[in-house]
Amino acid sequence: MKKEILFFLAALMILQFSCTSEGFKTLNPRTGYLDVKGGKIWYRVVGKGGEIPLLMLHGGPGFTSYYLTALADSIAKDRPVIIFDQLGCGRSDKITDTSLMNMQHHVDQVTALLQHLNIKEYDLYGHSFGTMLAMDFYLQHPENIRSVVLASPCIRTKTWVEDAAILMQSLPDSIRNTLEAMAKGAKTDSLQLATALTLYYNSFYNRKQPLSPYVDSSQHHQALNVYRHMWGPEEFVATGNLKNYDRTADLNKLKIPVLFTAGEYDAARPATVMYYQSLVPVSSFVEIMDAGHSTMTDNIDAELRAIRQFWRSINSNKQ
Repeated sequence: MKKEILFFLAALMILQFSCTSEGFKTLNPRTGYLDVKGGKIWYRVVGKGGEIPLLMLHGGPGFTSYYLTALADSIAKDRPVIIFDQLGCGRSDKITDTSLMNMQHHVDQVTALLQHLNIKEYDLYGHSFGTMLAMDFYLQHPENIRSVVLASPCIRTKTWVEDAAILMQSLPDSIRNTLEAMAKGAKTDSLQLATALTLYYNSFYNRKQPLSPYVDSSQHHQALNVYRHMWGPEEFVATGNLKNYDRTADLNKLKIPVLFTAGEYDAARPATVMYYQSLVPVSSFVEIMDAGHSTMTDNIDAELRAIRQFWRSINSNKQ
């Protein structure tokens, strides 16, 4: 009888080890490609830490995950991190079919990647357009998500454009007039417009100069056709199929811990992000000082502190 019990316990341990090993094996650091509707998406798994995995959703649409590299590598010291390039940009297949350039197809890409990697419980991080994708994904698939970080979020497109108009008021009159004329479709001098756009984006998006090589790579490999079809010609002009996007009324459906972050000079204005945060039952807000929209390159240390403190608070509340 004792031998039978010992045999049973040994078999149980082998089974548990096998399941654990297989689950761990699926998240071994690697890069790969996954077939989705319309082509292949590139993904990367980095890190083997003991914490639950983190899935990161990049901005755009179509901006690529390059600019998240330093943040992902830092977080990967504690946990597995998954990043991927949305179809059409970066290392994923390019596309011209506009029927693939919509939010639902982006949600489906996330679903396919999670299924491919066999990920169960995980944390979710979205930045900029990635927060729109995170919201829509959560509303369809809330299961297994422990927490969400909404970094520099866009929850309502109309508000984003209105905030851009507010930010322009802080720029010199000549710059503001050029940008406003461009937004209205008026003809503008190409050199004046280039100068105005550079100042606008250096003021509210990438304040740290020269640009990080990761940001530079994202700009070089972005899918402008996807961006223009879904959003528009510039950040302050929304003419694409996301122009009526609004999930404000859905924020109270987030039933898990949520961290909102925004840069001090962010296109996602801190006042607006704080309003969004007030609509989520279990949530907090951290302003990333001396940073624009690219908080993870303008001030990565502050961004990391905010995220890690958020996760520590979740763990302590479970105890």
